[in-house]
Amino acid sequence: MAADTRVLDDLKAAILAGRYAPRQRLVEAELCEDYSASRFAIRAALQALEAEGLVERIPNVGARIRDIGIDEAVEISEVREVVEGLIARRAAERVTDAEAADLEAIGASMHAAVAAGDTGAYGELNSRLHSTVREIAGHHKASDIIARLHGQMVRHQYALSRVPGRSSVSVHQHQAIIDAIIARDGDAAEAAMRSHISSVIEALRATV
Repeated sequence: MAADTRVLDDLKAAILAGRYAPRQRLVEAELCEDYSASRFAIRAALQALEAEGLVERIPNVGARIRDIGIDEAVEISEVREVVEGLIARRAAERVTDAEAADLEAIGASMHAAVAAGDTGAYGELNSRLHSTVREIAGHHKASDIIARLHGQMVRHQYALSRVPGRSSVSVHQHQAIIDAIIARDGDAAEAAMRSHISSVIEALRATV
């Protein structure tokens, strides 16, 4: 059953934006009305989202938003540490002067957001930096893995972004990643990225 791209994209965006709470039921009739779609389109979208780990189907209950606990979030982050380390190394090997300038600009904006106490802007820049590094790396399989894992981690990442002082710590970790990629130092880029994700894992465990 192929999913309607519009319905799938809209429903996925709503889930990632936090419009649905963990374990919230997804009632097909309501979704049909909300997204102006047929039951066939909604069911196909739910199947696709189940395959991505964002939705689960419970016997006699139906579909609901899958709740990702801390233990699973840590495991996801451990996978991210390895894969994003590879991506950072690849980015350092491929970065152009223009791309390096883009990274520098993102880094400067991140520092400005921290200084202004603007956690919302910092979160957006965080996502932009990681996506830019993935684009520079051009490693499509690794990027696909990260995209799937990111969707499952959104709620925890949002929570971490609101931890007092977290952005003041992570901004220097992100700067280290940027500096290593700009220097075309693959070893340093991978090490900096893995150190950053390791810090995320420690922060996750501290929330228990």
